[in-house]
Amino acid sequence: MTGLIRPVMSYESGLYGPLYESPKMKRLQNGENFPAFEIPAAGAHKIQVPQSLEGSYGVVLIYRGSWCPYCQMQLAGFQRASEKLAKAGIKVVALSVDSEATTAETIEKYKLSFPVGHSADADKVAAITGAYINEAPNYLQTTGFLLAPDGKVLNAVYSSGPIGRLVAEDVIGMVTYLKSKS
Repeated sequence: MTGLIRPVMSYESGLYGPLYESPKMKRLQNGENFPAFEIPAAGAHKIQVPQSLEGSYGVVLIYRGSWCPYCQMQLAGFQRASEKLAKAGIKVVALSVDSEATTAETIEKYKLSFPVGHSADADKVAAITGAYINEAPNYLQTTGFLLAPDGKVLNAVYSSGPIGRLVAEDVIGMVTYLKSKS
């Protein structure tokens, strides 16, 4: 282990490798600007996060990978709610460490209409977002952000394992509430 990471939790079942976080990493707080980064997307283009969401409420979904049944349910849930999300003025992007080919298969399988990034560098994404990392195999744990139209974090959901994530209906409800108060 390098000096850049330290274990925070280990599952003794052997199903998951130890989780790591960088000592310099911090969780994003409500009101902070979401950090800008670029990620390759299926279809040979790139997603500019959060710039591609500016002017709308935005959701950034970091998912573990196509192999995760909870992630599959989350992606499918956001797709099922796509009309309601659009009506509420909410854009969605998702990303994982999956390869471009695997991401393309996920997009096709769930008929995802929102941009999905692939080949994320888990350590780099974790360093700027605060997401937990699983070391072996290396992937990002589920993390979700609801962003204001100006790119500031309204809500952050960090999970250290497979459960605990943003749900489309909750996002729609929160944005509807925020709009009613403005």
